[in-house]
Amino acid sequence: LRHAEIKHGRVAMAAFVGFCVQSNGIHFPWDIKGGILGDAATALSYGDLSAIPAPVDQWAAVPTAGKLQILGTIAVLEFVGETLEPHYMRGGKPGFYPSLKDAAGGGKGNIPHPVPLDLYDPFGFFEGDSEEKKARGRNVEINNGRAAMLGIFGLICASKGLIVPGLDSLGIAQATAEPMSYFGPNDAGLPFVENMLKFDIASFGQPQ
Repeated sequence: LRHAEIKHGRVAMAAFVGFCVQSNGIHFPWDIKGGILGDAATALSYGDLSAIPAPVDQWAAVPTAGKLQILGTIAVLEFVGETLEPHYMRGGKPGFYPSLKDAAGGGKGNIPHPVPLDLYDPFGFFEGDSEEKKARGRNVEINNGRAAMLGIFGLICASKGLIVPGLDSLGIAQATAEPMSYFGPNDAGLPFVENMLKFDIASFGQPQ
């Protein structure tokens, strides 16, 4: 349970920062689709996505290929983390994530290509930290993760028109897309997605 809490907290911290960044129009300067080597008629830039006011709607507009790439990356990271020995359910340290560099090139994690940087501490800034300092850092991370989980769901709820004390006066852009659905109408070409879209999450899965 502690490992799951730490993992969810890390995702929530990234999501909270991402929501704030996207809400303020901050974006990469290049194309997410098309570009100089692609079809200019179908090109899509990060600026185009950033022009959509609500982060939830920005995600819905991400091309299907982009969502699949993110899903594939998550699957690889999960595979590497779950093959760590000792496993966190069998004496391993909750929240610890193994080195991607050690897992690459046919190593323990069997990532088929070299990985130049690790997911945690990619530049080695914390290599010399004592175990006491690391333990304190994990406690701080847990508390920040808990706050972030509340924060990101508060932002999502406010963007869907729900009353959230403290956030209602911030002028958060209202979203029309479904925040609890990874895939949306733009991804209907994928297997099962079209049938999934026939169910209304707000009505507990009853057909629309």
